[in-house]
Amino acid sequence: QLALAVERHATSKLEPDDAGDVDLLRIHTLGFRGEALPSIGSVARLTITSRPKDGGDAHQITVEGGDQKPVAPAGFPGPHGARVEVRDLFYATPARLKFMKSERSEAMAISEEIKRQAMAHEDVAFTLDLDGKTTLRLPAEHPGDHGRLKRLAALLGRDFEANALLIDQERDNVRLSGYAGLPTYSRGNAAHQYLFVNGRPVKDRLLQGALRGAYADFLARDRHPAAVLFLDIDPLYVDVNVHPAKAEVRFRDPALVRGLIVGALRHALAAAGHRASTTVAADALSGFRAHEGVSAPAYSPSSPSAQGWSGWRQWAAPATQTAQIIPGLNDRSARVEPDYAAAHAPYPTSQTPGASH
Repeated sequence: QLALAVERHATSKLEPDDAGDVDLLRIHTLGFRGEALPSIGSVARLTITSRPKDGGDAHQITVEGGDQKPVAPAGFPGPHGARVEVRDLFYATPARLKFMKSERSEAMAISEEIKRQAMAHEDVAFTLDLDGKTTLRLPAEHPGDHGRLKRLAALLGRDFEANALLIDQERDNVRLSGYAGLPTYSRGNAAHQYLFVNGRPVKDRLLQGALRGAYADFLARDRHPAAVLFLDIDPLYVDVNVHPAKAEVRFRDPALVRGLIVGALRHALAAAGHRASTTVAADALSGFRAHEGVSAPAYSPSSPSAQGWSGWRQWAAPATQTAQIIPGLNDRSARVEPDYAAAHAPYPTSQTPGASH
């Protein structure tokens, strides 16, 4: 099988059904030709080492610039599995090599692709090493919502985990799942938007537009929601071959898909009510804390006199009184309770027994 894996036109992933027929409209894998390995072997140095599950000996095959070496026995660290090594990418095609971007740009592209695949497969462990340094190590999580959220927290940060709403809706056998951020957790760009169709990462205009539409009543035009959404649909109703890189798809019923996304997100946002982002709450509350080390300003002929600033220091720290009584006014109406702040409110407020200000 190793020799067959690197042969062109001999590695189709399509499996016949019980009747022996192959349905090209119901492809559940990320591809169906299986020609990635032969293509890589034609432009790079490719080595595949594999050991079968039955505990047999491990073997290895090497392809360098299209030149295939014989299959030979080899050592393998694990009980079973496969190891694929690719070195000197495009060394055999100098014209293509010239168009490679900088090492930093290529490393960022690799990291982003690994991140997307890790989001879609939380039950698979991922490790990314760049220049001998481990930049990403993700253990396998249990399949399901909890494991998926743990994986997203590892990739997007704990703030996303704390401010994400669970999405799980189904309509006409089309299911939408994943997590969407609170409106108060919005971003300045769309970098935190990840969309998947049947496990495949996509950047589809229809899906992106539906996501923006769902948040239209909650966000300013220059703010973008954070979301990781997975759409599961019968392959018969989606065409994944409309874009060379499979980045866009075409749905047989786009209105159904858009309505599902908008409806599911708005339902989740409405259920969240006035819940605010924990990051916004922390920032708001920190504004009311006294800062240690605050000193009175230096005095000079051009600055206010010391007498004018005599009471300045006492306001640099929070008041210790439980209430303040303003002389000359009715005691009931003038009694001001200690200031309080709502984390999701834009202005500090104070209250009297009869009103809030």
